[in-house]
Amino acid sequence: MMTSATPALESEDAARAWLCEHFGSDAAALDRLARLADLLVDENGRQNLVARSSLDTVWQRHIVDSAQLLTVSRGTLPGGSWLDLGTGAGFPGLVIAALQPDRPVVLVDSRRLRTEWLQRVVDSLGLHRVSVVLARVEDLPAQTHAVISARAFAPLERLLDLSARFSTPQTLWLLPKGAKARHELQDLAKGWRHTFHVEQSLTDSSAGVLVGHLLETPSGQTDVANQPRIQGQSARKGAHR
Repeated sequence: MMTSATPALESEDAARAWLCEHFGSDAAALDRLARLADLLVDENGRQNLVARSSLDTVWQRHIVDSAQLLTVSRGTLPGGSWLDLGTGAGFPGLVIAALQPDRPVVLVDSRRLRTEWLQRVVDSLGLHRVSVVLARVEDLPAQTHAVISARAFAPLERLLDLSARFSTPQTLWLLPKGAKARHELQDLAKGWRHTFHVEQSLTDSSAGVLVGHLLETPSGQTDVANQPRIQGQSARKGAHR
């Protein structure tokens, strides 16, 4: 079932107003978001970070589309590290880090140019708790996180196959899935025990965000705590797995 509390934001002004309503007391955070938007537009002329057509609505399509993950859960958002898989241009992970700079955030992507740009942005915005990891998800050592996000990275079952080892039953998954959210959840094999449900996106009335916890995999895995920390290659060093 898809739930909806508010209509989708329909303009850049509405997106900025929503940010001010929810985060307006933190002027430094809003400034970081404005600088991120400028850096994205500038870099997009050199590499195709996001669809060029989306730059005219960057606050709706990318900034608020990411920031909404801090409010979409029905429960209290857990503290602790946030893992953003297939981060691409840094959405949602960079936005989360800009709004919550004291939270450890791990941005994972397998494309060197992307991760080199992400590292420059992290340095420019002074986001000292962010780690940029140049690696395929399949190659990451297991380490559990409080929150896992992935925006348009892989179909749900494939994503869980790749990423369940980063999760415990307490980990909150926040997965923007567009118009396919309900379909992907319905198609998930019955062997997965979970509490996922679909929340309507604030930025697109036809899109959904999968929210919930993974309780058990088809193989019976529920927890991979006490595993080594993520040690994927750093974009700052320019290494690739």
